Amino acid sequence: MLFGRSLSEYLIIIPAVLIAIMVHEVSHGFAAYLMGDDTAKEQGRLNFNPINHIDPVGFLCMIIAGFGWAKPVPVNLANMKNRKAGMVVTAVAGPLSNFILAFLCFLIVIVGNTVGILANNTIFESFSEFMIILANMSIGLGVFNLIPIPPLDGSNIIFPFLPNKAKKFVYEYGQYIQFALLALLMFDMLDGVLMAMRGFVFDIILNAVVFVVELFI
Repeated sequence: MLFGRSLSEYLIIIPAVLIAIMVHEVSHGFAAYLMGDDTAKEQGRLNFNPINHIDPVGFLCMIIAGFGWAKPVPVNLANMKNRKAGMVVTAVAGPLSNFILAFLCFLIVIVGNTVGILANNTIFESFSEFMIILANMSIGLGVFNLIPIPPLDGSNIIFPFLPNKAKKFVYEYGQYIQFALLALLMFDMLDGVLMAMRGFVFDIILNAVVFVVELFI
């Protein structure tokens, strides 16, 4: 056992984390591209190789705690016609893609069980377990990145709307805020809040999937 989990559990969790991270960062880069900035594309970050998107510390936090971050894709707001909109859209794209991925994971599992074609199928049961873990990890990544603290996506979503004094504060003390956030995460001081947030989003997405399935099946 390592950090309370078995080796077999890590063999499922690690691929799930890699997929969630890849989807998150590629979505950032693609959103920036649509808004007029091709920096991520030119630097080879619009690819589906998860290794290119890993931040070692954030990756480890994802595996151990279920919350973390990826290596940010490079974005140049100067290339965008509307910098404020570009910053917000690019930031939103990452967490939103994780929630959409979770929706699709739940949809596959629930439809498979509802239709019953693959009922009592060992392969499908293993696949369903992976889909649920992937959904959970994806939601954890999306929720954590919505925290409005730099350099997380939440800060970029609200930054364009902050008063100038607040922007100046973020510029001057952003690095210290990052260290404080990392310390809180490493000492489990954010676990309660993050778990509640993830559970809240988890229930919303799952209920949305159930509604859709009941509507069409």
